[in-house]
Amino acid sequence: MNRWVKIILIITLFAYIGFWANKKFISNLPHAVGKPIDTFNGVVVYYNGKISHVSGRNLTADNYNLGLRYQCVEFVKRYYYEFLKHKMPDPYGHAKDFYDKTVSDGQKNGKRGLFQYSNPSLTKPSIHDLVIFAGHVGNSFGHVAIISNVNEHEIEIVQQNPGIYGNSRERFPLIFQNGFWKINHERILGWLRKND
Repeated sequence: MNRWVKIILIITLFAYIGFWANKKFISNLPHAVGKPIDTFNGVVVYYNGKISHVSGRNLTADNYNLGLRYQCVEFVKRYYYEFLKHKMPDPYGHAKDFYDKTVSDGQKNGKRGLFQYSNPSLTKPSIHDLVIFAGHVGNSFGHVAIISNVNEHEIEIVQQNPGIYGNSRERFPLIFQNGFWKINHERILGWLRKND
């Protein structure tokens, strides 16, 4: 067979596989983008579909930037704004940027106006804390969620934009060892807290 015919057949095959995969796995979303799928203390969690999907920026009536609509950052900032009445001094940045590696455990994170705790920390995680995840190959921007429940052995988070088939609630083991609390997940950098 001619070399060019082989190249065209290979390109056609990859195009067909891509079209099929898009239709099968991405077009058949379990919910419509923007559909409410959960609430935490009266603040709605919306479905976003693909992690990378963007539906424009969400601003409050007083022009405070909540973030890109239906992304994880938008939910946690909206929760802190509506329920905890907190505005972050720096209203921009990706999820992983919420954790400032130059801030020591228990010290104030000036960009977020919140106290920062490393994973592991001397301080136990608490309900309403923001949990920050490092980026990874599939999502270089990281992830951020809110702790919705805590006991001696695990935490529960509530999150927006966990992926097409992800859940708005997820649980992780909590370990207390040698005086330190650790959320047992390899990508969790730490947590942030509003202390009043």
